[in-house]
Amino acid sequence: MNDRTLAIFISYASQDAAAAQRICEALRAGGLDVWFDQSELRGGDAWDASIRRQIRDCALFMPVISLHTQEREEGYFRREWNLAVSRTLDMAHDRAFLLPVVIDGTTDINARVPEKFRELQWTRLPGGETSAAFVEHVRRILSARGTLPSPPADSTHPAAGSTSRRESAHPPGATAPAHRRIGWVGINIAVTLIIMGGLLFWHERKKVPALAALPSAQAPESAGFVPPPHSIAVLPFVNLSGDPKQDYFSDGLSEELLNSLATVHDLQVAARTSSFSFKGTNTKLTEIAHELNVGALLEGSVRKEGNHVRITAELINTVTGFNQWSHTYDRDLKNILSLQTEIASAVTKALQAALLPGTTATFELGGTNDAQAFDAYLQGEKLEGRGDAASLQAQIAYFDEAIRLDPGFAKAYVGKSYAQAHYAGQFDVSKFPQAQATAEKAVALAPELGSAHTALGDALDSQLDFGHALAEHERALQLSPGDSFVLQNSGDSLIYLGRAEGIEAARRAAMLDPLNGLVQEHLGAALYMAHDYQGAAEALDRATKLDPALDEVTAFRGVAYYRLGKLDLAVKSCQTPPINVNNRMCLAIVYQKQGRIPEAQAALKQIFATDGDKAAYQIAAVYASWGDTDHAINWLQTALRLRDPGLLVLKIDPQLDSVRSDPRFQSIERELKFPD
Repeated sequence: MNDRTLAIFISYASQDAAAAQRICEALRAGGLDVWFDQSELRGGDAWDASIRRQIRDCALFMPVISLHTQEREEGYFRREWNLAVSRTLDMAHDRAFLLPVVIDGTTDINARVPEKFRELQWTRLPGGETSAAFVEHVRRILSARGTLPSPPADSTHPAAGSTSRRESAHPPGATAPAHRRIGWVGINIAVTLIIMGGLLFWHERKKVPALAALPSAQAPESAGFVPPPHSIAVLPFVNLSGDPKQDYFSDGLSEELLNSLATVHDLQVAARTSSFSFKGTNTKLTEIAHELNVGALLEGSVRKEGNHVRITAELINTVTGFNQWSHTYDRDLKNILSLQTEIASAVTKALQAALLPGTTATFELGGTNDAQAFDAYLQGEKLEGRGDAASLQAQIAYFDEAIRLDPGFAKAYVGKSYAQAHYAGQFDVSKFPQAQATAEKAVALAPELGSAHTALGDALDSQLDFGHALAEHERALQLSPGDSFVLQNSGDSLIYLGRAEGIEAARRAAMLDPLNGLVQEHLGAALYMAHDYQGAAEALDRATKLDPALDEVTAFRGVAYYRLGKLDLAVKSCQTPPINVNNRMCLAIVYQKQGRIPEAQAALKQIFATDGDKAAYQIAAVYASWGDTDHAINWLQTALRLRDPGLLVLKIDPQLDSVRSDPRFQSIERELKFPD
């Protein structure tokens, strides 16, 4: 080729000539035009003019970065780098012509490179060894820039696989946080290529375990992988502050970005618990993509120093393995909310999803621009999932501090409401009105925030105000159809009212959060209440495999087996520790069915001894299953008098089917004023 505008300019330090030569030869062997200066006599006006011309006109500028380029503060390669950067400044939107490669272990954390290079993804070619996958990647870049014709129809070029580092907020098996996890997003791409090769993209990764690279010349697992259009997972951004105690900030920022993207109706965003479950692992990119069934992964790093933060974000196409978009942001924390919006908007555009009118505004809904308030909020979020009294009180205190610093911070009110409700359910039911008042404040501050309506709906449910709760849950689902937390919690409320859309919401939440045992538990409970006992048992079994620590699964699975007539399996499930009131209820029911009357009565006696009136609803369910209608009704009346939250499921609980025709039961049902 004689047309210089089609050429690739390789810039390197003299000590790296051999590695640069290998890259050059591989590109030329692939039919690409490369300008590669091997002259020992650099300098002079004629040479400078030639270099300037080549850099001005080349289609792609490829700086070769190594320890040698770090050791030398001067050199012709630095002149070339500066000329290339100047071209990006002179020609708007021409940054795409830069393609940095690194040939050793150098990273961009402290590298002596132009700042413009730091904003880009670095490709690793150890020793200059260049795979056919990388050559094809370069070909596609040139073709996309309109400087290279597409390959002939009969030519074959392997696509490239890519790997990248990743971490996650919770180690595998950890209990999922109870709220604000969302999930899905995708990419509109044709999946017709077999992915081969090992292309490792580099960016800030200090002390971060790298993903295992795809083996060279081997078709990876993503061959034939067809994820949903516009689907994405946000992986936890890496904390580069050097202080592990700052993990809460990088994880929290990642989660807030995930939540922002989940407000876009055109995107399918994997929920937090599933996407964060790979933290600290060396899981392959293709495995993560398959597990989460997404077409894109967003990852990055966070370096926080005082009130300044530097965020590097990168979007990976999980089908081709290539970087689709990357950017570095340096900001003051007082603008953290607008920064989240900026990143979310850029990612959405990179995914080529059509933003609905007003979508960008929802990115900032309920948030704060107060750095200290945001920090306190993230500290509270860090304690999510801990059910002991001290942790719940500490969590409430953090949210209170966030609210004190920014009284308009709606998400802090949502977090506080859930912490208050959790405390009330565990330790003091008289505190439920406080949770309701806090949620009402969140709704007043951000009427379009779906999670605020879910928080209010849950607080109302806990006080058996089902009519008003239903309106809140329906509004939440209308506002946030892509939020797995809203789908899970508001969907539950609809299920308890016997509405089919509740099952749909539970299934959608499970699709968005496939690795979250808690979501599978909710799905199993929903299917049980809908009398799909086989489906319930299967979902609950998945839940225990994903998270053995879940303590409500075994009892629900036991009664599902009981309904299927699998009594031995039911007993085995109900006897699985930890044993709580629901396990004892299950054993009392199953033992009685097996004719093991003394053991059934002993299980019921244990409920009286350990829980007393607090278990009024469970005691009623045992008597109803035994066919003792009078005792069942008496205990349901006790539950009504005590405003037992268990009455939430009275309308559809299969355990009460034997007493539904009793006028006394119907009177209780009318008093609860379930909406039609």
